Amino acid sequence: MDKMSVFEILPNQNDVIRLVQITDSHIFSEASGKLLGLNTRESFEAVFERINKEEWRADILLATGDLSQDASPESYQYLTQRFVQSGIQSFWLSGNHDDPDVMMEHMNEKNVSPAKLIHAGNWQIILLDSSVRDHVHGELSVDELNFLEQALSNYKDKNTIIGLHHQPVSVDCDWIDKIGLKNANELKAIVSRHKQVKAVFWGHIHQRYHQKIEGVEWIATPSTCVQFRPKSKEFSAGEEAPGYRYFYLYPDGRFETVLHRIDTLEYTVDYTVKGY
Repeated sequence: MDKMSVFEILPNQNDVIRLVQITDSHIFSEASGKLLGLNTRESFEAVFERINKEEWRADILLATGDLSQDASPESYQYLTQRFVQSGIQSFWLSGNHDDPDVMMEHMNEKNVSPAKLIHAGNWQIILLDSSVRDHVHGELSVDELNFLEQALSNYKDKNTIIGLHHQPVSVDCDWIDKIGLKNANELKAIVSRHKQVKAVFWGHIHQRYHQKIEGVEWIATPSTCVQFRPKSKEFSAGEEAPGYRYFYLYPDGRFETVLHRIDTLEYTVDYTVKGY
């Protein structure tokens, strides 16, 4: 698939593009699969049920990596089935627990697309693959950086948001900052040259983050399953509920974002586990 191929989505009647981001679902091949004692399919179902009940239905769903825990065909088939049932036009990118080749095979049907360049009205969404095979940290290859540069140069009139899996900024959480995006400065250099970039968003850190730096908003979204404790020096599970994020993109270049947590979900996390 040509990465520069544009997937066009028509704006709704209000010209406001509504995106929902989910991330770090860590689905196993088995329905009983648990991460730190939490059944990841049960928490995903709770999140997805809430998304489908939103008053303002999403136009686009973005799934930003670590969708599977074991990179199994069964985990991606399960996710694709849910995305197809939702009827929301869905896009994905891979994380360090994923296998992009297996994802391409099983997450490319009906309203589930592997496209990485999306246009909707006055907006452009660029999805970058920061995964590095057999490594936990992230890095953008030369091809990914060139793709980003070209997409921004070709469509200067499009307000743009950029998605990836690994965090490109320090989140003041020592252990996970060591496995973030290794060449973040190269990403930031490109972003700084293109003033139409409004936001960069990601997953990986299993916690919220939102800072505005030099006019660009840098945003992380919690996992649909287990959370990580903010500002921790060593691996530590958090007590926050699973979540997802909404973006509202306005035709004049403004956007708003709202974080939702599933506080009604009863779940148990094994806080004695020291890794995942």
